[in-house]
Amino acid sequence: MSRARDHGGGLDAATARFGGSRADWLDLSTGINPVPYPVGDIPPGAWTALPDRAAMDHVLDAARGFWQVPDAAQIIAAPGASALIARIPALRLQEVVHIPGPTYNEHAAAFKSQDWLVTDSPDDAASVQVFVHPNNPDGRLADPSFFQSGGFTIIDESFCDVMPERSFVGKAADPGVLILKSFGKFWGLAGLRLGFAIGHPDSLRQSEQCQRPNDALPKEHESVEIDYPALTNLLGPWPVSGPALAIGARALGDTEWATETRKRLAFDAARLDALMAPHGKLVGGTDLFRLYAVDDAKAWQDRLAKRRIWSRIFPYSKTWLRLGLPAPDRWGQLEAAL
Repeated sequence: MSRARDHGGGLDAATARFGGSRADWLDLSTGINPVPYPVGDIPPGAWTALPDRAAMDHVLDAARGFWQVPDAAQIIAAPGASALIARIPALRLQEVVHIPGPTYNEHAAAFKSQDWLVTDSPDDAASVQVFVHPNNPDGRLADPSFFQSGGFTIIDESFCDVMPERSFVGKAADPGVLILKSFGKFWGLAGLRLGFAIGHPDSLRQSEQCQRPNDALPKEHESVEIDYPALTNLLGPWPVSGPALAIGARALGDTEWATETRKRLAFDAARLDALMAPHGKLVGGTDLFRLYAVDDAKAWQDRLAKRRIWSRIFPYSKTWLRLGLPAPDRWGQLEAAL
């Protein structure tokens, strides 16, 4: 049995351990916008019919406009960024991938599951490198100088919509660059399961020379070209549900909501920092989550949990405590606990 990987969420386990009903709990363990986009009415056909090409084109056009995607770049929609992360390693032959840590652990897990060697230190042998930008959990930004010539660079921008001016999406037209976008974080609709991959077509479909042993094939077939499937093929038909396509297209076209949301998130992040200032040192984060150094992160998590507040700690740090933002009507619960 595979071991469950460390993530935020898991409120059911917290409830089982510390008691209370789910409604009692304030879940600050994720970096999800607590004021989600208002989904509005969903066309009945979105639930009953297989998603058609027009619905997919609509959301992709909205995504291209919202993120100002270069014309030469292609966009692929998927059932969440995690679905893309799991499939991307199949686009290359197994070699070495550089993933500087600590960071979101699904990237390393995906490459390891397909027999890649993963290193968190710069390695000249690495044919692929992955950066989470801004990084989860400390919010550090990727350095543009890390883009390597002739290699494959994956930039996970799941939390970058709070700072669109720092996005690398303009590089998506360059071969060997792949940008990932998550819909669930900024728009607060993680349960919708919608994500995007943006890159030059060559970044989404690769052919590699596969050298076979001499005794495996006749001499005339010692070297065969393997045409790896495109990322769209790996996702299968109808990868995104009809309701997700409808809501995604509507939200991505609502730039006024996005602008106002960025202002509110920045204000609330500063408010959270002020609340935590007497208790811990700010390490980093984004306007969707904040990371603090406290005396004992596990003890902090337990104390907050007894007040029905769930936080995020990390197996590699005894002091890091990550908090998301409370919903507008739940700040009092956090203030009382602190």
